[in-house]
Amino acid sequence: MKRLAIIALAAGLSAAPHALALDDEHARRAEAMITRSIEWLRAQQDDATGGWNVPPAPASPDEPRSPVFPAITALVVQGMLLQPGVDADDPDVAHALAFLKSFVQPDGGIYDRILPSYNTAIALSALAMADDAESNAAIKPAQDFLRALQWSEASNNALGGAEAPQPVTKDHPFYGGVGYGRHGRPDLSNLNWMLQGLKDSGLPADDAAYQRALVFLSRVQMLDEVNDMPYADGAAQGGFIYATSVNKDQVGSGQTQIDGEDARLEERSEDGPVSSLRCYGSMTYAGFKSMLFADLSRDDPRVAAAFDWLRRHYTMAENPNVGTDGYYYYLVTLSRALDAWGEPAIEVLGVRPNERAPKGAPNPGEVRDWANDLVAALEPLQNADGSFRSIDDRWMENNQVLITAYALLALQHAVR
Repeated sequence: MKRLAIIALAAGLSAAPHALALDDEHARRAEAMITRSIEWLRAQQDDATGGWNVPPAPASPDEPRSPVFPAITALVVQGMLLQPGVDADDPDVAHALAFLKSFVQPDGGIYDRILPSYNTAIALSALAMADDAESNAAIKPAQDFLRALQWSEASNNALGGAEAPQPVTKDHPFYGGVGYGRHGRPDLSNLNWMLQGLKDSGLPADDAAYQRALVFLSRVQMLDEVNDMPYADGAAQGGFIYATSVNKDQVGSGQTQIDGEDARLEERSEDGPVSSLRCYGSMTYAGFKSMLFADLSRDDPRVAAAFDWLRRHYTMAENPNVGTDGYYYYLVTLSRALDAWGEPAIEVLGVRPNERAPKGAPNPGEVRDWANDLVAALEPLQNADGSFRSIDDRWMENNQVLITAYALLALQHAVR
């Protein structure tokens, strides 16, 4: 299997449509982990509403109700629906789907007051996977809502609240992106969720939303030959940063999520040394996967450069260049991206001068079965009750339901 995968990689071809290198022992261990995590998640479901992480009702009518995040319930539902034998008729899934559909808004979004793009995109994936008549009826309105939230000539500034997207032309740094609706600018993470939802719900790759997204993706890829932003001048990393702008007041500045002096990488260019914003793992897998969803070819320089960065920074031990920050998000994005790539094995490359080798990196030249590696990395993090242990609190990863849903999804994409 490994030899065939290497030959296929060298030829630029896909050896298999899914992660077929998972061996019998790792598959058995993964299925046991999946079963335990689903059992734990079922036990955490709110009996009254069918949702997960539903905030308690206010103690008095005068107190404001905390907003609900339908996305967390939708992530759990996705992980459950990927399990053979579980479908929309499963009582817990049916209850959860009814909960999600209770947040369908007249504008087509699926959210509760805040984070409209994030919640809608993830809920859209869950409803599309359910594939029942009522869920299917919500798909096109949600797709249309997300496309209207994308910064472009077609943006609808009546959507998204106080920080609604404004119509912009292709030369604007925001073009093609989508954001939380609270920083006044789009980012790659939200675009990742949006394209996942559109892909899962069957929107074809030639739709204008993907083509607009490619403009934003090029501008968050640290690769001078495709990135027209000043902060990418001379950059040759090939990986991805978080956003083209820090906020609405610092447009075109570029933003990574790496803190302090580590935020920049000294690179060599034809014009001499340059100081570039440093890429990191989860966003590079997000950008790589998004380009695949937009149907870019494997020999496209954007895809090739991103894949080389991932091969230079291959690890399951951390989120490269940000450590434990967003570790579970990293694993689920990695698993989905490599499942979409279709190769069961990766030949590891060595890091370039001044790049930092990730923790737990294999030796250059090693061929790794990524699905086996992912199972082995997650196994010691699962608690006896089936939940997963928090190792960091950034980006809500101290939320046990959220990280267990992430781990479940990562495992499902490795074994299916």
